[in-house]
Amino acid sequence: MADRGVDVSALPKEVRDLLAELDLELSEGDITQKGFEKKRAKLLAPFTAKTPEPDPGPPPEQPQPEASRAVDPTPEPTPTPKPASSSSSSASARRRRSHRSGGARDDRYRSDVHTEAVQAALAQHREQKMALPMPTKRRSTYVQSPAGSCTPPDTSSASEDEGSSPHQASVGGAVGQNLQSPDSWINRSLQGSSTSSSASSTLSHGEGKPQPAVMADVVVHTRPESSIVPPDVTSFAAQDRGPRVDLPPNVPVRGMSREQSRSSMMDTADGVPISRVSTKIQQLLNTLKRPKRPPLREFFLDDSEEIVEVPQPDPNTPRPEGRQMIPVKGEPLGVVSNWPPALQAALARWGATQAKSPALTTLDITGKPLYTLTYGKLWTRSVKLAYTLLNKLGTKTEPVLKPGDRVALVFPNNDPGMFCVAFYGCLLAEVIPVPIEVPLSRKDAGSQQIGFLLGSCGVGLALTSEVCLKGLPKTPNGEIMQFKGWPRLKWVVTDSKYLTKPSKDWQPHIPTANNDIAYIEYKASKEGTVMGVAVSKLAMLTHCQALTQACNYSEGETLINVLDFKKDMGLWHGVLTSVMNRIHAVSVPYAVMKACPLSWVQRVHMHKAGVALVKCRDLHWAMMAHREQREISLASLRMLIVADGANPWSVSSCDAFLSVFQSHGLKPEVICPCASSPEAMTVAIRRPGIPGAPLPARAILSMGGLSHGVIRVNTEDKNSALTVQDVGHVMPGALMCIVKPDGPPQLCKTDEIGEIVVNSRAGGTMYYGLPGVTKNTFEVIPVNSSGAPIGEIPFIRTGLLGFVGPGSLVFVVGKNEGLLMVSGRRHNADDLVATALAVEPVKTVYRGRIAVFSVNVFYDERIVIVAEQRPEASEEDSFQWMSRVLQAVDSIHQVGLYCLALVPANTLPKTPLGGIHVAETKQRFLEGNLHPCNILMCPHTCVTNLPKPRQKQPVGVGPASILVGNLVAGKRIAQAAGRDLGLIEDQDLVRKT
Repeated sequence: MADRGVDVSALPKEVRDLLAELDLELSEGDITQKGFEKKRAKLLAPFTAKTPEPDPGPPPEQPQPEASRAVDPTPEPTPTPKPASSSSSSASARRRRSHRSGGARDDRYRSDVHTEAVQAALAQHREQKMALPMPTKRRSTYVQSPAGSCTPPDTSSASEDEGSSPHQASVGGAVGQNLQSPDSWINRSLQGSSTSSSASSTLSHGEGKPQPAVMADVVVHTRPESSIVPPDVTSFAAQDRGPRVDLPPNVPVRGMSREQSRSSMMDTADGVPISRVSTKIQQLLNTLKRPKRPPLREFFLDDSEEIVEVPQPDPNTPRPEGRQMIPVKGEPLGVVSNWPPALQAALARWGATQAKSPALTTLDITGKPLYTLTYGKLWTRSVKLAYTLLNKLGTKTEPVLKPGDRVALVFPNNDPGMFCVAFYGCLLAEVIPVPIEVPLSRKDAGSQQIGFLLGSCGVGLALTSEVCLKGLPKTPNGEIMQFKGWPRLKWVVTDSKYLTKPSKDWQPHIPTANNDIAYIEYKASKEGTVMGVAVSKLAMLTHCQALTQACNYSEGETLINVLDFKKDMGLWHGVLTSVMNRIHAVSVPYAVMKACPLSWVQRVHMHKAGVALVKCRDLHWAMMAHREQREISLASLRMLIVADGANPWSVSSCDAFLSVFQSHGLKPEVICPCASSPEAMTVAIRRPGIPGAPLPARAILSMGGLSHGVIRVNTEDKNSALTVQDVGHVMPGALMCIVKPDGPPQLCKTDEIGEIVVNSRAGGTMYYGLPGVTKNTFEVIPVNSSGAPIGEIPFIRTGLLGFVGPGSLVFVVGKNEGLLMVSGRRHNADDLVATALAVEPVKTVYRGRIAVFSVNVFYDERIVIVAEQRPEASEEDSFQWMSRVLQAVDSIHQVGLYCLALVPANTLPKTPLGGIHVAETKQRFLEGNLHPCNILMCPHTCVTNLPKPRQKQPVGVGPASILVGNLVAGKRIAQAAGRDLGLIEDQDLVRKT
């Protein structure tokens, strides 16, 4: 016997309990005699006579304390020391790597007041002598915990094996690496279900191979049963067994006790019952009833409240106290006798009556005019393209295009003339244009999402210019490269020499504006998903009329357009409304702005332009370069439209630009910020003011109140104040409400921040091909406090967060895309960017390129800041800057940062116009492909909802158990079907038919 020379009474209680358990199993026939002897010998092996010491060599593996084993789910099988991690050496190498020199910072979020507030907040920290978190080497420690504590229900099976008993801890090391995830556990269970009897025999008769036997035991114990419910076996067997030895609370396999494991071996692979359980248990199993099915809603209950500590609401949290807001109505949309019945009719009118009038001027890279497209040329070329699309791409019986088809427009940002011809040619042919960006490579940020948009819209043909087609990446065979996720496209060149002149009796059909789709504008969501906003012909015409009335456009004036002419404000003003009013649009490409930031100001001076369409960055760049040329005058400007006026920090750029160029004739009342969204188009715009009239008042709000969704005038701490300028009044003919951004669209109170929703004929119709998302965005019916709808007309969500102030002025404080919900409080990504830029980033951050986003960690969002590091910045300077950013964000926003990372310059993914692609940056961070050169992790400052103390879990059948059981049994819970992706990106995966 294995216990020869061993005093059983002197053994630990755990071992004596397991020995008694083995005796009970043998008496009931649950184990063979040989298996009984082997298990008993293994239990008593540590207490037999000591063996002589081995030769000097590597030290033997020491058993870990039970508390340590419970913490570490995958213990090392061998004590061999591991080499140093290569990641730390590579990281240090990256820090020593030389970089190219950076440029000046981008002060789009620059505010002297906010900079002073940040410096004051940092000064308070210095007075308190707070320790700065500096880079330290990583150390691993073991957290001691009580030996009898139970692991939470979501820990791995390996940790449960190690914490249950010394015997189970010995087998846990053998199978720890094979039980790391529920997926692998289920797969191995399914593989072992057909070989249960053979695995059991291996456990009984295998000699000299303890690890395979243990693995077979685990596989058999985890075999899913479809006709037997294990939890009921536990409850009934525990009552009928009589006096039993209490097992440790940690069981070998998650959710199954030892009795359940033995009962799971009742059936062999071919369904023949075996006699390895007692008759009493067999009778109990035969009399079990199917448990009552719980309600469906219990299958989807989140158990986060049972796992983490739920913070109690602060009674001092500010709450809205005003009355319920009343919908704000814009001025009536006037009717002008000479307004055209359709936008194409306006082009036909000007092409016939004002053929030599300039329609569009394009600048070259030096900022000089490249060519001017007249209204006559624009009309004739558009007609030729429409005729070619409908009659020359196919045969008369099988045309390639027919009215209603979708066509992609692929034109670079420096060729607005060819884009206008293609856009109006599609309108005349009654095909639907889908403007997109020019793909430069297969690795473009967001290129796959653009391909998904083209596929969902059913696009099979792309229009482009000859120059752009030559610049597209090609395969070695000379064909256009198949971009990642894109459908196969047929490319058509729209240059005039490739078009066919129509016959004299052919004229394009120009119907009155109706609800048919005119064009589709792409829009990227917060997660990076690209959707197409469909705009009807009536909405396109009504929007042009509303802009004409709000901006007081007149025939023949000049518009300087610095924005992207393919979407948003650049398209609405520079391509659509300009043609309706016979406006001369001068397009300044992005490449020209990079080479000569003052070029748009020079164009205003040379053309005596009355309207300029810019962004805050253009104001800043022109202000920085104004010393290069002093002989300029902006006195002709009557409207300086700031397209991103919805950014709360745009007020600093507007004030700085005014202070510099007021001496050059710029009047304060001409600065007109506006707010827009792809879904609702233009939401609000400030009308040109009367010379000498006082400017609208600004709101100085408390950031603490904004984080709780309420409007509070800042009176206490000036460091946490946010100055917001208005974006004017509601558009003509529109109706505006403010609703709660979460849950039902309930009307907000007058002192509450909410999402702006608009009802107007001048808005988007739907997300093309996405009816489910369309209903939640384009068909919103606001309700009052009692839940009753305020009317029957649908509203459109704009994605803008704000409120309506005195005089029906609209104020925007953020966007849904930049909203970060941390511990129930709202934070705006733009506010955090402004705070980080105010912490003297000149020595650290490259060109002010900073991205802020949130990641879900432990049932809550955590804030991550990623910035590009200047090449010459040292590691000490970088960590000093990151530490100061932590202090500033904590003082001003009262929120902790989860991670602050610095990456080498020019490595963050970019948008087509040079900005940071935040969604792609977040995806790289989650995938571990960001490759930072310096990183500071601070989970202790933001993770406050730590897990509850470990406690015994109740035994019983829960909704999650039944759901997992159904999945393991192969039952289909639900089904979702999407569109066919069409072409597979890797050609070697395409099946040959």
